Amino acid sequence: MRVPATSANLGPGFDTLGLALALHDTVRVRTTTAGTTTVRASGEGAADLPNDATHLVARSLLGTLDRVGFRSPGLELDTTNVIPHGRGLGSSAAAIVAGVLAANALLPAGHRLDEAQVLQWAASLEGHPDNVAPALMGSLAISWESGHAYHSSRVEVHPDVVPVLAVPDAALSTESARALLPPSVSHHSAAANAGRAALLVHALSADPSLLFPATQDSLHQDYRAQAMLPSATLMRGLRSAGFASTISGAGPSIMTLAVGQEQADAAESAIARLLDQGDTPRAWRVLRLAVERVGAKVEVHQG
Repeated sequence: MRVPATSANLGPGFDTLGLALALHDTVRVRTTTAGTTTVRASGEGAADLPNDATHLVARSLLGTLDRVGFRSPGLELDTTNVIPHGRGLGSSAAAIVAGVLAANALLPAGHRLDEAQVLQWAASLEGHPDNVAPALMGSLAISWESGHAYHSSRVEVHPDVVPVLAVPDAALSTESARALLPPSVSHHSAAANAGRAALLVHALSADPSLLFPATQDSLHQDYRAQAMLPSATLMRGLRSAGFASTISGAGPSIMTLAVGQEQADAAESAIARLLDQGDTPRAWRVLRLAVERVGAKVEVHQG
């Protein structure tokens, strides 16, 4: 199977909006009679990952089987990681989605989770739905919580939208970034973000010319800036130049939502120029991606 990277928040859509990106981790699962779970990981962050049942994909898979009353006699997992870890691109959500979907494919047909149950369980494992929803559905996902249940709705993204990512070499944990947020915000900030988030859905789906004002945030990015000053400086420089740039998820990657390939060219040039002007040069990768429109894909092979 393959699972896409995701970018959550997108500026004002804090904990509610997520975009699927055409950058994929792949996972292959084989059942065995060994009675143990082994993981062979390659690619991004592989050297730092466990090779047993504590690996996040394996934990999610085994936890899903256990949730519906099944156990596997043994598993062999091969994971190829392309999504950078700890960069605000949904690597943990991709691992959880891969594990849950793999478990669901292994279950007898009459015991499989439906789409709503898969979303609920994956979001519960992740702690929120804003990354797992677009990883499952593709495109743009709007997520909300009602009682103890998570819900998401998919929105088709305008074909002119081109995500351009600037990914630094340094990681940042989501927990560290979230710890910097204040316990409350003013009604003015809340109202400002509500309006921009609504505008952002319209801009992404129908009128990309509005992406710059639609990506203005008042809730979280300024508070988190101290944990990722080079990223915050780059984002502010890009916005000063008129680009719809945001912190991707909890950071430290920066995502620019360009309108067409010509503006994507200009965004890449601006990123290079701003990084060259920085006081603390560091390694960055610039990725021009497409919006992933179909979400996670599962292929089942018998034998």
